[in-house]
Amino acid sequence: MYEDIRSNKIKSGIIISIFTIVITLILYYICMAFDLGPASIVIALTFSIITSWATYYNSDKLVLSMSHAREATHEENQKLVNILDALVVSSGLNVTPKLYVVEDPQPNAFATGRNPEHSVICVTTGLLEKLDYYELEGVIGHELAHIANYDIRLSAVVTVMVSFVVMLSDIFTRNFFLRGNGRSNNSDNNGNAILMLIGLIFLILAPIFGKLAQLAISRRREFLADATSVQYTRNPDGLISALVKISDDPNELQSANKSTAHMYISNPFRDEKIRKSSIWSTHPSLDERVDALRNLK
Repeated sequence: MYEDIRSNKIKSGIIISIFTIVITLILYYICMAFDLGPASIVIALTFSIITSWATYYNSDKLVLSMSHAREATHEENQKLVNILDALVVSSGLNVTPKLYVVEDPQPNAFATGRNPEHSVICVTTGLLEKLDYYELEGVIGHELAHIANYDIRLSAVVTVMVSFVVMLSDIFTRNFFLRGNGRSNNSDNNGNAILMLIGLIFLILAPIFGKLAQLAISRRREFLADATSVQYTRNPDGLISALVKISDDPNELQSANKSTAHMYISNPFRDEKIRKSSIWSTHPSLDERVDALRNLK
């Protein structure tokens, strides 16, 4: 476990560094297109560093905002609060994560935050309504394991930074294709052609970069979180039953998108196969997870 925590911290640093470089390059070419001259690199570096810093320290807030989550209350979510308090004791964590709820009929959950001291567990109303006590306990134990293993830092950083890179890349490419049509000078046209080519490359590579970054949060981490949840609850059957119910539920999670899908305990998109996985899957298949949990008995 300690090796996984160390690996997550290193990967988070690498992804932040790559993000800073990519943003710097995109902004540099944008500044050059507006003829800002030597100041372009200074503007690009300054903005990318500030963006990286702000993203790191506010990734949890941004993810919760993207998910339309609200803070849970002790009065409305008594069972959830009691389960979390008991599992925090079992896990040995010194802090209790905040609880948030998303109004959605699909049962699902995720954890986010930059460290255990600034961590959040978010569940859907569907999860609270459709799972019994022991199933809910297994899911919360799984998310608590992601917090203890520092999976949440890597996951939150990837989610927010990849979304920003893809958005900026799209704006960049659209801008240069539009600007390229208005120039008549040959040298200007040649310069625009190069910039448009660079924009096209970024547009193509940004989603690929995003997918690879999400896969850096490997399926092995889901297996580890499942096993750690059983260690906390001493009840593999609860988590097995929860995973089956979540996977079999037909509802689509409305607040989920491609950049946040990897954070959930189960793939929130019902148009994708959940019981089988491929090399591009962000989650192990249901069958693989159930088999692994049964082997723990």
